[in-house]
Amino acid sequence: MADEFDLIVVGGGPGGYVAAIRAAQLKLKVAVVEAKHLGGICLNWGCIPTKALLRSSEVNHLLHNLGEFGFSADNIQFDLDKIVKRSRGVSKQLSSGIAHLLKKNKVTVVEGYGRLTGGGHLAVNGADGKPKAMLHAPHIILATGARPRQIPGIEADGQLIWSYFEAMVPAAMPKSLLVIGSGAIGIEFASFYRNMGAEVTVVEMMDRVLPVEDAEISALARKSFEKQGMKIITSANVKGVVKGTDNVTVTVEAGGKEQQITVDRVIAAVGIVGNVENLGLEGTKVKVERTHIVVDGFGRTGEPGVYAIGDVAGPPWLAHKASHEGVVCVEHIAGKNPHPFETGNIPGCTYCRPQVASVGLTEAKAKEAGHELKIGRFPFIGNGKAIAMGEPEGLIKTIFDAKTGELLGAHMIGAEVTEMIQGYVIARQLETTEAELMHTVFPHPTISEAMHESVLDAYGQVIHF
Repeated sequence: MADEFDLIVVGGGPGGYVAAIRAAQLKLKVAVVEAKHLGGICLNWGCIPTKALLRSSEVNHLLHNLGEFGFSADNIQFDLDKIVKRSRGVSKQLSSGIAHLLKKNKVTVVEGYGRLTGGGHLAVNGADGKPKAMLHAPHIILATGARPRQIPGIEADGQLIWSYFEAMVPAAMPKSLLVIGSGAIGIEFASFYRNMGAEVTVVEMMDRVLPVEDAEISALARKSFEKQGMKIITSANVKGVVKGTDNVTVTVEAGGKEQQITVDRVIAAVGIVGNVENLGLEGTKVKVERTHIVVDGFGRTGEPGVYAIGDVAGPPWLAHKASHEGVVCVEHIAGKNPHPFETGNIPGCTYCRPQVASVGLTEAKAKEAGHELKIGRFPFIGNGKAIAMGEPEGLIKTIFDAKTGELLGAHMIGAEVTEMIQGYVIARQLETTEAELMHTVFPHPTISEAMHESVLDAYGQVIHF
């Protein structure tokens, strides 16, 4: 006999556990099937531990630039083991917190791997492959996440070539490394290791770093990274690697020329692959494209009663996207008539130094969509709080529809912009126009004042620049 539930969630990451808790709030009987760690990749090997590492690298950077603030110190050193241990401790604390939240909401947690067997049934096997449980529910949400994409011939080996798993728990600090890929994951690791003193080279196939960001912001980011000492090669391909005893020689082709770069370690950060294998999708009407499950705005797949959310359901591959997608999916299942999920107001954040954040359309995409634009810009050098903090490097860029005043997009680079982007996200969610933003009072002195000034600049009313 199968254990009966109203809803089964396969995967306990930021999509799965949030969906389960929301379902429990709606009085559904819920089970979560998780094979390894509650919180998923995000909490255990992604969003959270990398931010702990980056915080340590920011402290290291500040300690080596104390003179600007009137301090001096000798013999500054760091203990890599303690830095990694702190990062892992933060993840463990939060993972335990999720277990408490699920228990508090009376969600049943089943440890193992789930596989659809038809008719609303889900077989759960243990890590040893042996049957562990049989569950049944009219609704099953697949929230199995994704894993690092492997480059043929340059697969991560855990020693010389790292994925983000190995990059988060280094046994020793490499003196040099090469990062393949300059998306958020690649640039965050490049920023961490550079701030910790390693020589860093970034190789990007596209013509600019952070290629999903606005081109103007990408250019400013590259300028800042190179000023910090990073070497960046764009429009480039890795042609091959030769492993030494304790180093790697990478052949990089760019501009029709090849060069060999020898480094201690290589980090491969070229995207992710959805975890769609061994879920029992064969024989169902679930459609998979490019390793991701195809869903509609409510998370529904082609198979009645089967849903998918989060990274396994495609981009943007962001924890907050997965969480919100889970809420929409569950509220639809419970008959609450939520608005279908859309990605236009999902903010993107990269926690490098300087930070990068954005929401909505880039300038190029806005033009491509046929909008007549009004664009505002405000540099951090014109902001008193940024200068006082010693963070004068940055820019806020806002893009409006010239005819309607709609905020089409906002793009930011600089200190703490990952915290500030939410102001523009709320503005877009509420369909705010330039008029409301221009008449909103921003506190002084704050970096957020630059957000106000950027809006004013779009309409020729900027005050402080």
